[in-house]
Amino acid sequence: MAEEEGMTITLKKQDLWRYSTFLLVAVLIVGGFFVMTNDKTPTGNVVDNPAGNLPGNSAPVEVSVDDDPMIGDKNAPVTIVEFSDYECPFCGRFFLQTYPQIKKEYIDTGKVKLVFRDFPLGFHQNAQIAAEAAECVRKFGGDTAYFKMHDKIFANQESLSEANLKLWASEITGADISACLASGEKTAEVNKDLQEGQSYGVGGTPSFFVDGIMIEGAQPFSAFKQVIDAQLAKA
Repeated sequence: MAEEEGMTITLKKQDLWRYSTFLLVAVLIVGGFFVMTNDKTPTGNVVDNPAGNLPGNSAPVEVSVDDDPMIGDKNAPVTIVEFSDYECPFCGRFFLQTYPQIKKEYIDTGKVKLVFRDFPLGFHQNAQIAAEAAECVRKFGGDTAYFKMHDKIFANQESLSEANLKLWASEITGADISACLASGEKTAEVNKDLQEGQSYGVGGTPSFFVDGIMIEGAQPFSAFKQVIDAQLAKA
């Protein structure tokens, strides 16, 4: 009888240990979830349609275009300011799936101009140097050359490297950007974009402001069309 009672007590202790371990794991998981969801550090993990931040749901923000590269008619009635990271997969998806439609329907027709501003995320190994390389290309070839480099980088994200950036720059402008990159002369320009983006509430990439109205993530063309058309109607 004593042996049976001792065995019963042992089993209960094992159960208590098992349940305590399960509870500890659950607490850690829940705690980690709240840490991640409340962390405002730019992550790049912007989803297609963030809850509570649908296009047009937020008040317009006064966003500077700075002196950054622009594509489209400078007198276009609607301005899109894009904050992007050349290594971000969501940014690449926007470039491949949505940007061509925006360009064809709005930019090429003189209705919209797009200003590209850098927002390189720290955990993307080649994002900063890609941004600086594109700025170096702009130094030699202006905005037209810049957007050729922009397109080349996004179309070849899987091949991003310093060597390839120099090669693509040479193909586009005929210039060697090695000295421009080595000197760091474009670092401050890129960092300024990042800091100003954060001041506007940008927390991930890509993020857009259509006449100040924020759109987050690699949204479908229809999301942009909704906001652009509304702004054109006011123009």
